[in-house]
Amino acid sequence: MMNVRESLEVLSRVRGSDDVVVTNQGSARIWPLVSQHPNDFQYNPSTMGGAIPLALGVAIAQPNREVVVVSGDGALLMSLGSLVSVIGSGCQNLTIIVLENGIYEVTGGQRTPASGTALDFSTIASGVGFTNAHTFDDLAAWSRHAELMFETQGPRFVNLKVGPADRQDLQTPAEVAAEQIHRFQTALANH
Repeated sequence: MMNVRESLEVLSRVRGSDDVVVTNQGSARIWPLVSQHPNDFQYNPSTMGGAIPLALGVAIAQPNREVVVVSGDGALLMSLGSLVSVIGSGCQNLTIIVLENGIYEVTGGQRTPASGTALDFSTIASGVGFTNAHTFDDLAAWSRHAELMFETQGPRFVNLKVGPADRQDLQTPAEVAAEQIHRFQTALANH
């Protein structure tokens, strides 16, 4: 398994200057430690499972810009139907990155129902129509793939097998929602 913060640092290095990154739950607390960009939206406090639909809406509204959503495996389990919505939309500028650690990290570390099972998120994504669906548990392999990721047609699905986050990384205070929404809307409008 990979270190979650190091995995997100890879994404922060390869994202384009116009790319939007939406995070939620645990990733919304870690992402501000690796990226401070006007096009970042930390969807936190968040509705578990709501980040993928939110990012899909942004991708549809902003078809000339790449949108990346980082969500956890627990959140994806709450909204597996969102993968079907992504494919059904025909959207090609969206990348879903799932951080799979087998726990509901921000609510106390309880195991997800899928923990310890044979569930394979990339297989599910492929099954609903993602032609670019990959799983990584090695940082070097993820780094190599990430360098070329946006050269392939989307939508893209990436499952990163990570360990639990450092507890200190989960203590990042959330930006005031109204300020973040205003900043994000301004950034999107200026594109």
